[in-house]
Amino acid sequence: MADIKPGIQPDEYMAVAAAREIRNGDVAFIGTGLPMVAAYLAKATHAPDVKLVFESGIVDPQPRELASGVGDYRLVHGAPMIAGTSYALSLLQGGVIDLGFLGTAEIDAYGNLNSTVIGDYRKPKVRLPGSGGANDIASMAGRFVVIARLDKRRFVQKLQYTTTPGYLDGPGAREAAGLPGAGPVRVITDLAVLGFDPSSLRMRIDALYPGVSADDVQSRCGFELGVPDTLETFTAPTDEQLRLLRHVIDPDGVYLGA
Repeated sequence: MADIKPGIQPDEYMAVAAAREIRNGDVAFIGTGLPMVAAYLAKATHAPDVKLVFESGIVDPQPRELASGVGDYRLVHGAPMIAGTSYALSLLQGGVIDLGFLGTAEIDAYGNLNSTVIGDYRKPKVRLPGSGGANDIASMAGRFVVIARLDKRRFVQKLQYTTTPGYLDGPGAREAAGLPGAGPVRVITDLAVLGFDPSSLRMRIDALYPGVSADDVQSRCGFELGVPDTLETFTAPTDEQLRLLRHVIDPDGVYLGA
C-alpha cells in the first residue's frame, strides 16, 4: 500500500473527514475522542453555528483546552447549560439532534454495531462497555456517523451481538422497526470514507485518502464493499485545518498523538 500523503497522519484525515459531516446550524451529539476534535474543527471553519451536545449533559461549551472526555470538568467552560445525561438523551428522544457520532467494536455491511460483547453473551471472551447512549443516537438522531479504524476483526460479516441499529437487514427495516432516525450516513476510517449504497443500503467506498487504493481498503474489511462507478479521492487537509488541529484544538496530542 502506498503511504498516505506524507506528513499527514491518518487520525488527522479522520478528524477532517468527520468535521465535513457537520453542517452549519446542526445540533450535534458529540462523544469522547475524535468527534470532539472534529466538532471544534468544524466550529472553527465552516460550521460556526453548530450547537454541540455532550452525553454528560454539557451543552455548547467553549473549553480553553481539549477535554479528556465528556465528563472532564474542563469541558464545562463557557457552557450556557449543564443539565445531565437524562436531559441530553431527552434531546435525542425529542428529535432535536441532527447528527451523532459513534465508535464500535464491530460493524457489519448495513452499519449495525456491536459494543456489548465478543464471544458468548453469558461467557464472553471480552465484555465491552455496552450501549451507553449509542442506541439512542443511532435510533433517534437525524443521521449518524461511525468513526472506526479498518480491521477485519471490526468490519465483520456477522456481528457477535447487535447493540445498535444501522440499516438492520436492508431497505425498509428501520422504518418497520419504528426507528425515526435516517440511520448511518458515513463510516470514517483511517484509509477511506465509506458510505452506503442508496438502493441496497450496504456499505461502499465513497472516497479514498491520497495514496490508498480500493484494494487496500477491501483487504482490511471482512465483507465485500461496494465500489461506485465514480470513486473520489478525498481532498487532503488544508494547511489551515492542520494548523488548527495541531496548534489550537489538540496541541498536546490528546487524541491526535503528540
